[in-house]
Amino acid sequence: MTDENLTGRPRSPQSPRSGRPADGRNTAGTSAAATSTRADWLVPAALIVLGAVPVIAGAARLTELTSGAEITPENARFFAVPLPVVLHILGATLYGVLGAFQFAPGFRRRRPGWHRVAGRVLVPCGLVAALSGLWMTLLYPRPVGDGDLLAGFRLLFGSAMVLCIVLGFAAIRRRNVARHRAWMIRGYAIGLGAGTQALTHLFWFLIFGPPGEFPRALLVAAGWVINLAVAEWIIRRRSARPASHPAQFLTRLVS
Repeated sequence: MTDENLTGRPRSPQSPRSGRPADGRNTAGTSAAATSTRADWLVPAALIVLGAVPVIAGAARLTELTSGAEITPENARFFAVPLPVVLHILGATLYGVLGAFQFAPGFRRRRPGWHRVAGRVLVPCGLVAALSGLWMTLLYPRPVGDGDLLAGFRLLFGSAMVLCIVLGFAAIRRRNVARHRAWMIRGYAIGLGAGTQALTHLFWFLIFGPPGEFPRALLVAAGWVINLAVAEWIIRRRSARPASHPAQFLTRLVS
């Protein structure tokens, strides 16, 4: 016999353990947590997708170098001195893929030591990618279509990437978390430039066909400029956001 039979009123729903009315808050909390977890991976996934084209191209280049492919005017410089391009591909791939996970705050909170351990890998990988890129720009024979303007852009942004990583590392050594975060975001934005450059070239090719020397230089520079503009927007938006619990906010940034 139920309470409804005895009193004429329906029995209030109760949670199985506490005996208190079940108001659905646990279910709502679980749903919100699942949604938050999915959203937490959107940015890293997007960054990995953005960098997929240069990663695939780098893997193809490594396969070419290790499989004894035919030497052509386009790849002769890589076969003549393979170490810089190998270091560049490995450093840039690790920097792009591993760095994407630094943009998942929930994951970083669940793995407190992840940020520091990954940072010890990302700093040398980023420096290797940037310095090897500078070496190739200065000492490799230029392929057809690469002029002085493009070489100048590569030297400018490659040097800027090195500077950003060094300044970010120096900032965290001084426990300046905000500056560390800002410089590392800028360095990562430059490092991921090849992914955006693939998009700028694709749009130009679909509309105008293969770019000449001057448009190609501008399209390459546009990839870096777009990434840095987005990075600055993220940095300024975060800087303007108030922190209601300063100690907790600092802990999240460091962890």
